[in-house]
Amino acid sequence: MTKRQSWILTVISVIALILGLLLSQRLWFRLDLTKNKAYTISQVSRNLSGEIPDQIRITYYVSEKLSAIHPIPGEIEDLLREYAAYSRGKIRFTRRDPSKTEMVQAVEQMGIQPRQIQSVERDEATFSTVYTGIVIEYLDQVAVLPWVFSLDTLEYDISSRIRSMLRESEREVGVLVGDADKQWTSDYGYLDQVFTQSGYRVRVLSPGEEISDVLPVLLVLGGVEELDEWALYRIDRYIQNGGKVLFALEGVFVDAKNTLESRIKNDGGLLAMVASYGAAVQPEMVLDRSALTLQYQTATPSGSIQFRIIRYPHWIGVLAENGNPKHPLTVGFGGMDLFWASPINLTPPESVEGEILFSTTPDAWLMTKDFSANPETSYLFEMEEEATRGSKVLAVALSGKFPGWFRDKPKPIREGSEEELPDLPVEAKESRIVVIGDSDLATTLIQMTQGQGFQNLDFMLKTADWLGNDDDIIGIRNRQPPAGRLDRIIDPEKRLKAMRFSQILNVGVIPLGIVVVGIVRNLKRRTKTKGRELSDGV
Repeated sequence: MTKRQSWILTVISVIALILGLLLSQRLWFRLDLTKNKAYTISQVSRNLSGEIPDQIRITYYVSEKLSAIHPIPGEIEDLLREYAAYSRGKIRFTRRDPSKTEMVQAVEQMGIQPRQIQSVERDEATFSTVYTGIVIEYLDQVAVLPWVFSLDTLEYDISSRIRSMLRESEREVGVLVGDADKQWTSDYGYLDQVFTQSGYRVRVLSPGEEISDVLPVLLVLGGVEELDEWALYRIDRYIQNGGKVLFALEGVFVDAKNTLESRIKNDGGLLAMVASYGAAVQPEMVLDRSALTLQYQTATPSGSIQFRIIRYPHWIGVLAENGNPKHPLTVGFGGMDLFWASPINLTPPESVEGEILFSTTPDAWLMTKDFSANPETSYLFEMEEEATRGSKVLAVALSGKFPGWFRDKPKPIREGSEEELPDLPVEAKESRIVVIGDSDLATTLIQMTQGQGFQNLDFMLKTADWLGNDDDIIGIRNRQPPAGRLDRIIDPEKRLKAMRFSQILNVGVIPLGIVVVGIVRNLKRRTKTKGRELSDGV
């Protein structure tokens, strides 16, 4: 090859590399070959970069000891790198080991939680303190995920927090526990934990307390018999001002903490008000062949205690196929567990659109009288089955301008109080309401359903997102969790670091570089071949 040919090839190579670098900024993409797209963030998360005016810092604090024996930290890192890759420099990702960087105390002060794990090496069990938490920083705002060891909701957790930071608005949900025999911290402790871990600030309201117009979402859990007109006026005014509400109510009382006595509830006005919005919760109880199991103890004739397990039709296992696939709340619906639920008649007024969220199976029936919830009287359960069999609506969603329940009524007056309630707005604003015929669906009863009941908590969280108009964020939670995680290493004695193939191909500069190298090699090969041909001819 002559000097001139070498110089031309060099110039072509440099130009090709420059063009490759330029094109890679425009044509860059990533290809995920995993079955469930475990390492690919959704379009919603990718679009966040367009909303970011200043850089966001994501730091993954993870112990090398944990990464050495389990693949999950590596998978979490892959997902976080996706955010940085798609952000075009607006999100900076860093991975740190707190023990190596001597940041243990500072990391724990930020909220990252240490855990003890047991590892086996050479037949010897040792305990180690490990970390796997994420800190997101934007300007003067900080969000912390204290312990992260799953990809199932990780994208939702990160994107929802970034969205809140960019909007400079704290995710907040108001809670009004209306039933006198229930308390938020004790009876709804699991739900409180889920909201807190998902970045929501929970504001517990007392019945009749003023409800701020800027509160994004309100949960009304029970209160059919307890909430008076003063409290109802506050809720109605909140809805008229555009407030979004979840009502979890039933029309039949069951003494769940003692005798299981059951009767129709004496409506103090709440059921009537919700019915005027378009969802009439009936004073009836739904039973279904798709039933959960109930374990209870009973006394035998000899006086000994016997444990029994039965299919209890009052506890309904709502099936996935009975969810509405067209509504954002129930896309990818996985089922739920309901306890002593009541059916709902969907009758929205002209200014409101209503949709069914989920229903029973066609083999459900009603108990409209002679109510019995005690498993010892199971012979009473099916007395009305033939006359009332059919699918029953259990939850509905309503959107629009709702008629004011107190619009043409005088303001309620609270005895012994000189406070005067504020006026209703001149015109109702657009709002959203979800009604579920069960106030126990998110109580500690869910721990009795072998884990399935915890999907109720996920549904409550998605409902809060939808009511708060974060429809796209709901879509992230609706994605199926990744499958095929490596949860154990077969040979604990050798205990080598788990080999992981992330199955992500970065297509950009490297492939273009390969193409350039191929062109150059091809030109050199052709030049040498031509040179040999010339020499042979001579």
